[in-house]
Amino acid sequence: MANQTLGLEPQLYEYLLSVSLREPEILTQLRQETAQHPMGGMQIAPEQGQFMALLVQLIGAKKTLEVGVFTGYSSLVVALALPPEGKIIACDVSDEFTAIARRYWQQAGVANKIDLHIAPAIETLDQLLAAGEAETFDFAFIDADKSSYDSYYERSLQLVRPGGLIAIDNVLWSGRVADPKVQDNRTTKIRALNEKLHQDQRINLSLVPIADGLTLAHKK
Repeated sequence: MANQTLGLEPQLYEYLLSVSLREPEILTQLRQETAQHPMGGMQIAPEQGQFMALLVQLIGAKKTLEVGVFTGYSSLVVALALPPEGKIIACDVSDEFTAIARRYWQQAGVANKIDLHIAPAIETLDQLLAAGEAETFDFAFIDADKSSYDSYYERSLQLVRPGGLIAIDNVLWSGRVADPKVQDNRTTKIRALNEKLHQDQRINLSLVPIADGLTLAHKK
């Protein structure tokens, strides 16, 4: 995983940020705190967060889904981009990590927009489907355990409306997906999903080489 765009030399990456990043101070503070965390590499890149916020605004999203919260940067950046009545259903299994997220959501004044479910995401997604929530979400972001990516994708595809958008993180996996010698479980799962999405006629597809690779699946 990578928390800045792959393949850019430091000078060029710093230039990219200097002429494009419009990061609110609350997001900068969260990103800097997360960088000190032992698992800080799980943090999404700021340029990716800004890109996701733009996507949410472009499609006029009001109801979104997040699978994998960590310390809350992605949910915060989306919540700030949503209208006042916007809502995020956020899924995570860690009270420890999401305690940081909750603190920043409160400070940013968006905690009322975020409904956090501490449970295996598959359970939460299945509950949403059972409750008749299919095709009611505008946007979904998947950034959790890679071995379950396909399951998260299939459920998100049911939950997102036609014309809605699913964003899937880490699809370039620091380049390991392109190396046939790498055959560990997480890499093979991401590789298999990438190949599946390439052939999936239920969506329009773009794999954007931002941060660690972000797949955009636009539901037909």
